[in-house]
Amino acid sequence: MTSPENRAKKILVTDASRGSAITIIRSLGRRGWHVIAADSIPNSLGFRSRYARETLVYPPADADAKGMSEALLTAIREREVALLIPVTDAIILPVVEQRERFEQLCKIAVPATQNLPIVTDKLKTLQLAESLDIPTPRTRLVDTAGEAVKAAAEMGFPIVLKPQSSRRYSGESSEAFNVTYAENPEQLAQQMGRFEGRCSVLLQEYYAGEGHGVELLTYEGEPLAAFQHKRLREIPISGGASSFRESVPLDAAMYDYATRLLRAIGWTGLAMVEFKVGASGPKLMEINGRIWGSLPLAVHSGVDFPSLLADLYLNDSRPATPRQDYKLGVRSRNLELDMLWIASVLVGKKRFPFMKMPGRVQALTALLGLFNPTYKYDILSLEDPRPGMAEIPKVIRKLTNKAKESA
Repeated sequence: MTSPENRAKKILVTDASRGSAITIIRSLGRRGWHVIAADSIPNSLGFRSRYARETLVYPPADADAKGMSEALLTAIREREVALLIPVTDAIILPVVEQRERFEQLCKIAVPATQNLPIVTDKLKTLQLAESLDIPTPRTRLVDTAGEAVKAAAEMGFPIVLKPQSSRRYSGESSEAFNVTYAENPEQLAQQMGRFEGRCSVLLQEYYAGEGHGVELLTYEGEPLAAFQHKRLREIPISGGASSFRESVPLDAAMYDYATRLLRAIGWTGLAMVEFKVGASGPKLMEINGRIWGSLPLAVHSGVDFPSLLADLYLNDSRPATPRQDYKLGVRSRNLELDMLWIASVLVGKKRFPFMKMPGRVQALTALLGLFNPTYKYDILSLEDPRPGMAEIPKVIRKLTNKAKESA
């Protein structure tokens, strides 16, 4: 429902080329909020949305975090922004560093600074979970290849290497780290070489199973809305961002674990609590304390997290009871990531022998599924077509470059 109060308030959304950010722009725009789409990419997909009333280009946060922060502060001041919604850690970390300056000008949709380390530091997340009797994979913290090989001898192979934090921020720039695997001591020592001297690593037992995400909006730890999805495809295939997912019923155990965690933290804002469901039931993987990539599926299914978030911060509006009703069986894909998944399966390279690879028939089925009218897309939309139409040539260029690299 559009209101005069909404139209009078401006909301700035960063990282506007991402499907999650475009979903936020569309959701808020439908409600009548005045949305400013911001990105470091001059031709950002989000700039093309019919719901982007204004646009802003800022310096790349990875290379020039301070320049990015100053550009946002200037825009917020000059354009009289009421709410800043930072979408990625690359933006969140520098904003939090200068939180006082930002909050003198507007509200920022970022949980309390003292709560962030519990979710950005994976070791602290697991320690909290263990104190709450929430199942987690066996884990050891290591800093060197020697420590890792010694620990793995006790834990066994294959083993997962998780950087203690997904991103390191230096004050000037930031660097992202990715999860990897090892199936013998030689591989483990080699993989540890990528991290040694740069970040600590969590060695974790490999736990096979389905990936599930319990998505929540909370206020001081109490749930206001909840949604759950199951990952159907991930890129890289060994585990990563979901390229295709499905809305599923809230699982009582996982919902209980997720709410206990966020209640213990006192979390206000959006979060996704990730689990693997395997032979021993669900085990916690991590808490994603930023806006997650599969957010479009939740909105397609009827849980309008972006509007609820804006209402919480700008209208002090909270549902009397947690919203948990949504459509089940809705499927949504990230076109770029899903095309990369299809291409990876068709090429047939098996990066980790201990993992079961999907077959080419599954890839061809996924390719045909692109034309299934019941499936949703993160960006492609008849209601707001321009971002999706611009995404298609971008995907083609990406696939062409990947093909050249493989050749």
